[in-house]
Amino acid sequence: MSSWKKAAKANQKTHKERHQPESRKHLGLLEKKKDYKKRADDYHEKGETLKLLRKRTLDKNPDEFYYHMINSKVKKGEHYEKEKEDEHTPEQVKLMQTQDIKYINMKRTIESRWINRMQAQLHMTDIADATPNKHTFFVDEGEEKDFDLAKRLDTHPAFLGRKTNRPRISDLDKLNLPEIDEKTLESMKKKKEKLYNELSKRIEREKELMVIQRKMELKRHLQDAKELKPKRVKKGSKSAAPEYKFQYVRKK
Repeated sequence: MSSWKKAAKANQKTHKERHQPESRKHLGLLEKKKDYKKRADDYHEKGETLKLLRKRTLDKNPDEFYYHMINSKVKKGEHYEKEKEDEHTPEQVKLMQTQDIKYINMKRTIESRWINRMQAQLHMTDIADATPNKHTFFVDEGEEKDFDLAKRLDTHPAFLGRKTNRPRISDLDKLNLPEIDEKTLESMKKKKEKLYNELSKRIEREKELMVIQRKMELKRHLQDAKELKPKRVKKGSKSAAPEYKFQYVRKK
């Protein structure tokens, strides 16, 4: 019986909705049933959304807090995630992606040996003189105006700024020093400044390699700890590796 109904429907005339009459053409297109259905569904969907938002507003706890509240911002009605500070410098990323930890350790050892060699050569006397230490002398009120620091320390006035390697007058009399002109002294001073600049750069380079080495070692340990995930204690930065607290695992 159903097959006869299907056959009858196949031959029946297709129903068409009428268009807007000519007398009402100035009012625009006549809304069809499918247009009304689409508009009605959109209206009800927006109504349900507003109803849900009102319910959430009534149920909201005034003391409610999420970290996303401080990690995001609204700009022109749209939510954006705040840009987080990168933990690695471009040089660190390049080395960690292209080199292994053995190479980093080797370069750090070379820099450390150069630093020790240069520190032994320069003795770091300028750094010792820059420390804010004080040496107080107690004198009587009458002797305060006529107090001579060079005479008290038994040294030449040119060495008063030193805190180390300050020779006495008696030691200077025993020395046979060659005569050095101003041009030679100036070149020696420039050479010394150049060595100190190189030393400071090598110290910074050694620190950078140490940070990279620690980050790579920590990454390897995190990959090994698959079952018991460690807890991060301190966030990493460009000048320091992050700190994690690993759970104690009893050795078999």
